[in-house]
Amino acid sequence: MVIAVNTRFLLPGKMEGFGYFTKEVAQRLATKYPQHQFHFFFDRPFDKGYLFSGNVQGHVLSPPARHPLLWKYWFDVKVPRLLKKIKADVFFSPDGQCSLTTKVPQVLVVHDLAFLHHPDGYQQSHLCYYRHYTPTFIRKAKSVITISQFSKEDIVRQYKISEEKISVVHNGANPIFTPIRFDEQAAVKEKYTGGFEYFLYAGAIQPRKNLINLLKAFSVFKRRLQSSMKLILAGRLAWKNDEFLSLLKTYKYKDDVVLTGYLQEAELAKLMASAYAFVYPSLFEGFGLPVIEAMKCGVPVLTSKASSMEEISESAALLFDPQNVDEIAGALMRVYKDEAERRVLIEKGRLVADKYSWENTAEGVWQELMKVVQ
Repeated sequence: MVIAVNTRFLLPGKMEGFGYFTKEVAQRLATKYPQHQFHFFFDRPFDKGYLFSGNVQGHVLSPPARHPLLWKYWFDVKVPRLLKKIKADVFFSPDGQCSLTTKVPQVLVVHDLAFLHHPDGYQQSHLCYYRHYTPTFIRKAKSVITISQFSKEDIVRQYKISEEKISVVHNGANPIFTPIRFDEQAAVKEKYTGGFEYFLYAGAIQPRKNLINLLKAFSVFKRRLQSSMKLILAGRLAWKNDEFLSLLKTYKYKDDVVLTGYLQEAELAKLMASAYAFVYPSLFEGFGLPVIEAMKCGVPVLTSKASSMEEISESAALLFDPQNVDEIAGALMRVYKDEAERRVLIEKGRLVADKYSWENTAEGVWQELMKVVQ
């Protein structure tokens, strides 16, 4: 069988959600099924390391698809030509877009519909594109995968799609996210906070992640407990951060806040495994992978009741209303003062996190690929 994969988001040094999902799934499928031929479609020169095994061939379809007009051209002109040339049996697209002009069966991954619920986090041209084409992509694809029951119900509700067409295949977490030794933790703390304990947030810094409310809650925590605790925000500055950066300049506890910028996964795993607690106050997520990564590291998780986070964390996280600063602050204080509850959260988290693996994700994707080619 000839399997084509959209690998546009395999970008060295810039990998985030779509990229990690693509890498973990594509690598496992190609190595587990060597009898099949895989063709990876890039939109710019790629790292040869992403051709994970001998049955993988990489192709560059130019020009780079970096804005909506070029997305449309890439998917509807360049992709169909190459699918026809390689005689593909199926096209797997893990970034929410697919070709509207090919007859090759397509398996599409729609991670979430954040653009509908939080449009302020998108450039206007991107927002218009997603609003216009996403329902068409979903109807065109032969099979649609999403990453949580929450997202499935959202897609069905928003677009009146049959539930049978949409399968839930959960994200996994890289085994690199694991507890580390005490001396390794001490070295990480010395590097980032001068040896002090810290709360950690990991992810892009943008409005939907609700970091202004986190800063306000951290102020309440510091003021009431007079603690030496630090707050580390690990992630790239994404977009629409003027308000956040302005607040940080005048923030009373700015010396206790550390911005790391983008971190490679191995470094992030060490930082996460050394945290006192992981705080994820996002307003909306299709899955919220950092929640599971933190649990795998043996770190207690504090996260939002919103969207999918309550679903995936089950009863193993301390939940708060992300719009309520006092609730966020209360969760910070609670995990800080109650060591017994902190230990319970850690143990519950490990049990929940064990359910999520990229092997399971890849197998779920494979089952959908097999369905559409039968």
